[in-house]
Amino acid sequence: MTIQDALQKIRPIWAERVARDLASGEGVRVGFLEQLERFYDLLEQTVATGNTAWLDPILYDWGRSSTESNLEEGSYYVSFVMNRIIVLTIEVAREALNKEDALEVIAAIMPVFTHSLSVIVRYEMETRVTHISDELGKTQEKLQELDHKKSNFISVTAHELKTPLTLIEGYATMMADMMTEAGQTQMDGFIKGMRTGIGRMKRIIEDMLDVSLIDNNLLKLNIQPMWISHLITLLQNDLKSTLAQRKQHLTINEFEGTDLMIYGDSGRLYQAIYNVTTNAIKFTPDGGIITVDGRMLPGFVEITITDTGIGISPKDQTGIFEKFGQLGRTDLHSSGKTKFKGGGPGLGLSITKGIIEAHGGTIWVESEGCDEVKLPGSTFHILLPTHAEPTDPRVAKLFGDAEKK
Repeated sequence: MTIQDALQKIRPIWAERVARDLASGEGVRVGFLEQLERFYDLLEQTVATGNTAWLDPILYDWGRSSTESNLEEGSYYVSFVMNRIIVLTIEVAREALNKEDALEVIAAIMPVFTHSLSVIVRYEMETRVTHISDELGKTQEKLQELDHKKSNFISVTAHELKTPLTLIEGYATMMADMMTEAGQTQMDGFIKGMRTGIGRMKRIIEDMLDVSLIDNNLLKLNIQPMWISHLITLLQNDLKSTLAQRKQHLTINEFEGTDLMIYGDSGRLYQAIYNVTTNAIKFTPDGGIITVDGRMLPGFVEITITDTGIGISPKDQTGIFEKFGQLGRTDLHSSGKTKFKGGGPGLGLSITKGIIEAHGGTIWVESEGCDEVKLPGSTFHILLPTHAEPTDPRVAKLFGDAEKK
């Protein structure tokens, strides 16, 4: 019996044995059988011609077919499959052929299988090296981004803390000099300046503490019945002076949902809305318009804060909600929380996101891009669930007991 005849004789047995051993499930087995038939055709061509190049196309496909999970787990699945094919081929040859024919077939195919295994291992290693290189590249990018944010944080924090400290130091010096030269009226001005600096330092420190609480899931909410209209009215009153300084106009549109009673931490939600609005003021040139609007959605009330400012580029629309997220060059930021493109540690929107999500809501921004000439503006969307009762069981019990009384 020739080797070609022997290979033809064991082919159906070989295909069935290998498919049953290596493929689980009928659907998988059908696809695997097609690959095995292709491999066997090329194997016969290789044995007949003595040219291993016949097998290179399928070996290339197999060697580079490792799945993402195989690569991440470090498993060498394809080389394992080839090793099993070699073992099963020898078993089938010994069972289906007489001893002499079996030895001839094994002697003819072993060099081919050895070549195939070495090719697959090489391709598999190349694929793995490429995967590791890509992962290292991604890790390097993340480290560079983290390092960039760290540098920005150090730069901005140093700037933000240095300014109020300088104010305190300067006013303290002048107070000491004026104690014997000035009256109480002038001293009051110095004290007011010191308090301004102290207040700025206090806000920065409070923001840092809030970020720490959010990161560690320790943010506690004081859930009470509340109305969004109250928050908006308070916002309007608190920002009058700032808006007047910037010659900006705050438009409050009446919308369905403002007078709906919901449950939430009014202090924290006000902090979130205030952060978004002051951010809009900061990135809107003098004379711009800030608009607060909203609508009711199934199970949610949506609050939108739209500005006529410089806008936000698409690549930054996610990053601004991350800690220390900054827009533009930090060394060119002006000092002050609401001055045009004013500086800050980049924590306000990160804190806002944490507060909104702690209430079961979400926040995102829409903008056509950043352009300081065309001023495309930005719209921040805040979704808050319209809970008809407290979601915290302890709070629910408290209000239930109060109603009974």
